[in-house]
Amino acid sequence: MTKRPRAGQRVAAERAPAKDGYSKPAAAGHRARSHARRLALQALYQIQINPRPLAAVQSEFAADPEAERVDIDYFRALITAIEPHREALDLRLAALCEIPPHELDPIEHAVLWLGMHELESRPELPYRVALAEAVELAKQFGATDGHKFVNAVLDRAARELRPHEYGLPA
Repeated sequence: MTKRPRAGQRVAAERAPAKDGYSKPAAAGHRARSHARRLALQALYQIQINPRPLAAVQSEFAADPEAERVDIDYFRALITAIEPHREALDLRLAALCEIPPHELDPIEHAVLWLGMHELESRPELPYRVALAEAVELAKQFGATDGHKFVNAVLDRAARELRPHEYGLPA
């Protein structure tokens, strides 16, 4: 017989391997991934403002009290994939937006890196999810209308990178 937790009692989420090889909390996959994106945004922002080795940033953010709600493997995968390829992402962004990447607000810049990475490297993730997650981060942390800019740029990127999801000819 399994004991049920009492009201207000915290229960540790079991880790279950996901199809993509990352482990995530069994009960909170989507939410844990959203939290991972949020933590990755904060780490990418910090890397822009106060450059430090990636390992130090990973350790600092993984030790954050918020990390218990995060799909920590996805967080690490995001910043490990994005940080060393920021210049390549910026080249792609330069072709998609009217503001040069080096002039972007650091929050919107980090959100665009996250969104571009997910559009390019996570084909199992619907483009609408990648855009919605990026826009939500920009609303929470960015400038007043920064989310509109992020949406427009990532929408252009999605049309180019995933024309089949738009119903456009490839």
